[in-house]
Amino acid sequence: MKAKARDIFVLVGVIGIVLMMVLPIPKVLLDILLIINISIALMILLIAMNTREALQFSIFPALLLITTLFRLSLNISTTKLILSEGEAGDVVHTFGEWITQGNIAVGMVVFLILVIVQFIVITKGSERVAEVAARFTLDAMPGKQMAIDADLNAGLINEMQAKERRQKIEREADFFGAMDGASKFVKGDAIASIIILIINLLGGFIIGMAMHGMDFGTAAQTYSILSIGDGLVSQIPALLISTAAGLIVTRSASTGNLAEDLSSQVLAYPKLLYIVSATIAMLGLFTPIGPLATLPFAGLLGYAGYRMQQTLDRNTISEEQLEEEQQIEEVRSPESVINLLQVDPIEFEFGYGLIPLADVQQGGDLLDRIIMIRRQCALELGLVVPVIRIRDNIQLKPNEYVIKIKGNVVARGELLLNHYLAMSPGYDDETVTGIETVEPAFGLPALWVDETMKERAEMSGYTVVDPPSVVATHLTEMVKKHAHELIGRQETRALVDTVKEQYPAIVDELIPNILSIGDVQKVLAKLLREKISIRDLVSIFETLADYGSYTKDPDVLTEYVRQALARQITQQFAVPGETLRVITVGPTLEKKIADSVQQNEHGSYLAMDPGTTQQVFQRFQEQIGRIIQSGYQPIVLASPTIRMYLRQLMERAMQDIPVLSYNELEPNVEIQSVGVVNV
Repeated sequence: MKAKARDIFVLVGVIGIVLMMVLPIPKVLLDILLIINISIALMILLIAMNTREALQFSIFPALLLITTLFRLSLNISTTKLILSEGEAGDVVHTFGEWITQGNIAVGMVVFLILVIVQFIVITKGSERVAEVAARFTLDAMPGKQMAIDADLNAGLINEMQAKERRQKIEREADFFGAMDGASKFVKGDAIASIIILIINLLGGFIIGMAMHGMDFGTAAQTYSILSIGDGLVSQIPALLISTAAGLIVTRSASTGNLAEDLSSQVLAYPKLLYIVSATIAMLGLFTPIGPLATLPFAGLLGYAGYRMQQTLDRNTISEEQLEEEQQIEEVRSPESVINLLQVDPIEFEFGYGLIPLADVQQGGDLLDRIIMIRRQCALELGLVVPVIRIRDNIQLKPNEYVIKIKGNVVARGELLLNHYLAMSPGYDDETVTGIETVEPAFGLPALWVDETMKERAEMSGYTVVDPPSVVATHLTEMVKKHAHELIGRQETRALVDTVKEQYPAIVDELIPNILSIGDVQKVLAKLLREKISIRDLVSIFETLADYGSYTKDPDVLTEYVRQALARQITQQFAVPGETLRVITVGPTLEKKIADSVQQNEHGSYLAMDPGTTQQVFQRFQEQIGRIIQSGYQPIVLASPTIRMYLRQLMERAMQDIPVLSYNELEPNVEIQSVGVVNV
């Protein structure tokens, strides 16, 4: 009911403003409305001074229109009274007497100066700032949207925060666009005030002498005071609101209101007051102005600078003491020990010689590259990679770096920042010389070459990359290799919630009725372990919902999911239009693996004797080496019944070799067996 009464009050108020233009208003009521007009303008100015950002006063454009209409209605009402009765109430008469002070010419000049200040300086400036702000806000929208998408893809913000930021950008664009148009109201109001003043003066002279029998001097005196008073009563609120508009559209890069910004920014340099004080003192001593007018003010400025400097020093000491006390308290508190137990999912540590890689001021772009790594992993694997912690470590060699997964070192390498890594194309060029090394991501032989040798290496067919690219490639490969370790139940829950927003029926049927979060996490981890993307979560969840009722074995469920992702797996390993060359498993080995499968309460596993296992490894290594020498990627193809057991066997020594089944390849793929493994 309160909201309804408020809405009715606003509607009646706006309609009343319009009716004021045509209906007669008593002088007493007109005085009250003029005081209300000044009060509203002053309140708007104070609100504009205390807002921290423009959107906190988003109603301002509409309010600007209503207040302008209100002032014009009052102008029309006072004009009717001035021309008809030669009076317009105590407020108009008092303002007219106050500004003229018995001199009509001076009062007229002062009023015109006031109008010019408002029209040319404040209104014109606010209009221009609003126009530029609206244009720049619209031009910056695509970049801001891309920045939000980048933060969302990098995992720095969630979907709700991204939605709020997008809405804020849209509101900013709408606000400044509205301010660009609303500023025209103030401009038109200033022009209308000048025209109304002229009408009141000329019309008053004519009506006063023709209808009221006044002589020229009396008519000029009476109607000049009333016209100036009427104009002043309307221009003072207009000036206040124009100033508020200027403050609103010029608020940028601020964290506080106007008073906070003035005290923290303008008065943040007390030593500068000493310079101003000395300048004012010299101005009085060496010019005809005299010391009597300047020295007291110079002394006041110097004293103010001294007190401000003391305050800043005390605040600095207090902040340092507070920081020290907080550090001591953190060390003493039991929570400080608990914080030491936290382990970052991914860490990248480097020696002090590699600090320029991460220092933006020195041209380092490692942070930008890490954002791209997270985007790439999201697109290729469907995994939201956790935030990668970057820090320097004085215990490492100057040019050394290490990559940690959950606190354990999984890779390390060394870089030479002023060199380039040149990888051989398969044959060595003796003219290309450098420091021999090994490419850290793939273990290929390489050379560190300087700037002068870089061009020669490129002409000789070497692949030449800069140190940041070496690090980025190494870090990307390590994240892909250990992706199955980075997806836990919490990360799985986040993925499930994402799918649930658009496909709630699938999630509601699957979790927790058929499988738990832990069961789904095991399947996703097994897919990532073999570098199978989990980006198509809808298909994965559909398959788990279909077969989860029959078995809870994660290995078996993973095989069903892999078969459902046959198109994706085919595109990952087979080149369109080319024959897929594979190593097949012979019938004797298939039978041996099938006979070695054992069952327990947790599922099935492969239990093959060590001698046979060693023999299988040797056969596979021979075939894989032959395929690599031929220039093809080694792929093992087995029947669906033994694929997962063969994978369990091979990941002990040949983890990076893909093991596929016939059901995971589409029928239109042409397959050629280039080797058979038997025992």
